[in-house]
Amino acid sequence: MLQNPHRRYNALTGEWVLVSPHRAKRPWLGQVEKLSPESLPAYDPTCYLCPRNERAGGVFNPDYGGTFVFENDFAALLPDSSEKESASSHPLLVSVPEQGHCLVVCFSPRHDLTLPELDLPSIENVLNTWAKNSADMASEEYIHYVQVFENKGAMMGCSNPHPHSQLWAQSHLPNEIIKELATQTEYFKKNNRPLLVDYIQEEHKQKDRILFSNDHFTALVPYWAVWPFEVLVSAHRPCAALKDLSSLEVSALAEVFKQVTTRYDNMFEISFPYSMGFHQAPADGQSHPEWVLHAHFYPPLLRSATVRKFMVGYEMLAMPQRDITPEVAADRLRSLSDVHYKQRGK
Repeated sequence: MLQNPHRRYNALTGEWVLVSPHRAKRPWLGQVEKLSPESLPAYDPTCYLCPRNERAGGVFNPDYGGTFVFENDFAALLPDSSEKESASSHPLLVSVPEQGHCLVVCFSPRHDLTLPELDLPSIENVLNTWAKNSADMASEEYIHYVQVFENKGAMMGCSNPHPHSQLWAQSHLPNEIIKELATQTEYFKKNNRPLLVDYIQEEHKQKDRILFSNDHFTALVPYWAVWPFEVLVSAHRPCAALKDLSSLEVSALAEVFKQVTTRYDNMFEISFPYSMGFHQAPADGQSHPEWVLHAHFYPPLLRSATVRKFMVGYEMLAMPQRDITPEVAADRLRSLSDVHYKQRGK
């Protein structure tokens, strides 16, 4: 294992990350205290996401029993944009209108149960809800991409602790998808095989970054990880979108999600914050044999429940940098129990 400073290439984005393993040996004088366990009620009468409660504009939620989907009351995208293309004649001052719409998906009526605390059928229900709604959004003629994502925890900007996610559909491809589409397309043209299929196969040969795998999906700390405990979940076959998964694959993906998120929570025995999102192929009506459905988990925590990794200074001005290697991070995650810390002894 490399122990001196080196750069690692991100084959999915075409970018580099600086890895400085020797810095992990430096003394740490910051906070390392353990947080008190968070205790939330099963139902919160003041929560605008709980069943029967009032949302913005006087709308009341139904008495839902599974997932609950609704149009975001404060959407970042709108179906009818009145903005015109930039009137400026200068090539450095360009703007174009962006159309779309945004959904919110509550995982369950329970205010207190995050993904790792749900049972597998409930996680499958969340996955199927994401699949159906992203497919419905992608079927609209002006939509070219649908982003499914979850921000978990106040540290990641989540304003409501009721477990939920979002779907944003838009008329142009976002930056990360443009980069991943370019790298996967180039690799497929050269090798006639999907980049992520070959990458997952190679990771299984090396084994030291694999966290969990079943017949259909693998979770690992990617070779090029930027965040301390970043995780990539990838399908084992070319698959453009969530809607293309079979029922067996949905069950397999639910198992992987529960394994990853349970280990996250067990790391510091807290509700582990992260941003997670699926990267599906563009909804452009074209076939995408180069694309493999995958999800990224980007958690900010580093040394304890209160010590996070900040992307500042060098990271903002030059390139991402990390201290602990992806191999060390994977080993630490693998060593954790797959039984949620709240469930031990029950």
